[in-house]
Amino acid sequence: MATTRETFRELHRSGCFVMPNPWDAGSARFLASLGFPALASTSAGMAFARGKPDAPDALDVDEVLSHLSELVRATPLPVNADFQNGYAQDLGGLAANVTRCVETGVAGLSIEDATGDAKAPLYPPAVALERLRVARKAIDATKSGVFLTARCEAFLVGVAEPLKLATERLVAFAEAGADCLYAPGVLDVRDIAVLVRAVAPKPLNVLVFAPGLSVKQLQDLGVRRISTGGALARAAWGGFMRAARTLSEAGSFEGFATAASSKELNALFGR
Repeated sequence: MATTRETFRELHRSGCFVMPNPWDAGSARFLASLGFPALASTSAGMAFARGKPDAPDALDVDEVLSHLSELVRATPLPVNADFQNGYAQDLGGLAANVTRCVETGVAGLSIEDATGDAKAPLYPPAVALERLRVARKAIDATKSGVFLTARCEAFLVGVAEPLKLATERLVAFAEAGADCLYAPGVLDVRDIAVLVRAVAPKPLNVLVFAPGLSVKQLQDLGVRRISTGGALARAAWGGFMRAARTLSEAGSFEGFATAASSKELNALFGR
């Protein structure tokens, strides 16, 4: 486990790597077979697989911790946990949950500044910083070397001047002990360049959830880590939903034409 965590930390020191997001053990094993160096959980993908919406209160911490343990067991790759706001509003609960998250064997985890409250979607700056410091202290107490990512959700919650707010918060998070910085939803290359420069020399993670940017473009901008969030899960759902609707609405089995073969899947999963 220590080696996995050291490997994950080393991945962030230079260059750029893609860290896709599986939603179960099977998708994790397939992604590992393609040669990706690390994986990350997706709260959206996990929720959809359980028939729940992508919402802050859709999953409870015990469900999430069990899921993270499953992903860690599925492959030898480092796993980064999408740990939302720590699944606790109080600082004591946050510290306890971060400790439990470390115990699942993850190599990293992210803590975001979103509250889950539509009326006040982000914690006030001082509160967000204190929560990040609590997560940092909880990780350090375990002496695990788990990599801490701090997320600012400014681009996702519809605040005014999201770039300005994200820049200010990510710089503050970096100074408070975050190892990696992340503002999901930023897609403009000029904005990405601003964030890369602002948090340097610490690494920036960029979420790509739709066509447009390429890995090379992001690498050239100085991005160190690229994740896909719930995009792969949504792509899988898209294929499933199209096939099922074709069957329901047209009485046609044409949607099965692009299905993976049982032979390929059995070979992947060792049968």
